[in-house]
Amino acid sequence: MFPIEYFIGLILIGICAGFASGLLGVGGGFLIVPLQYFLLKYIGVEPDLAILISLGTSLAIIIPTSISGAYRHTRTMDNIIKPGIRLGIFGIIGGALGGFAASALPSKVLEIIFGCLLLFVTVNNIININKESEEAKIPFNLITAAIIGLLVGFSSGLLGIGGGVFLIVILTALLGFSMIEAIGTSSIFISLTAIGGFLSYMISGWGVSTFPYSIGYVSLINFALIAAFSVPMASLGAKYAHKVPQKKLKIIFSVLVLYMALKMLGVVP
Repeated sequence: MFPIEYFIGLILIGICAGFASGLLGVGGGFLIVPLQYFLLKYIGVEPDLAILISLGTSLAIIIPTSISGAYRHTRTMDNIIKPGIRLGIFGIIGGALGGFAASALPSKVLEIIFGCLLLFVTVNNIININKESEEAKIPFNLITAAIIGLLVGFSSGLLGIGGGVFLIVILTALLGFSMIEAIGTSSIFISLTAIGGFLSYMISGWGVSTFPYSIGYVSLINFALIAAFSVPMASLGAKYAHKVPQKKLKIIFSVLVLYMALKMLGVVP
């Protein structure tokens, strides 16, 4: 039913997204969503269905992928566990709300929102490229954790990403986290937040999605192949994150996010 290049594409997505997830603490959704979307359109899936499958399946893949990266990070930084879990609890709620909202929006709107938000993240990261860490501008407490968790969680569910691309910017620019602390905290947050979004896509697509071998908007084939490679690669990426200078991590992060932003906005082919 599917051409061989489709399966090869899924494997390559798993390798790239998994390594990026562990290295940058971003869940890999910013790669998994657009690459799945382009791959699904390549085999003839309608854009509106393709974007929802990409979003829902991405969140399902992010759960085991982020857990793999988070485990590696917590072995060297136990101070990230408490903030990661606190943010993640609120992120689950936001992720579920965002997932239900996405099913009501056309694919073009989601593409534009996704692209613009990634563009914002890139610009902010470039501005602060030489800063190892910043002073905290707001205190990290239950109230700020709730606000940040809900908002980033909502964007996670809406866009099918873990939310790390946004959370890392908030943690480093507003809360005074170092880049490596933000990456580790983000990995824990993402592994929890993705659960809410994943469940909402599974429920909202129940009896609606016509894609073969899927539960709601979650493709079992895509999940199995991508996760099989993304999970071990996330652990490898997290290992290297502690060996790479923070400035280089920011540069890698910015280049990847910028490319995907321009791709979603249709600026680059």
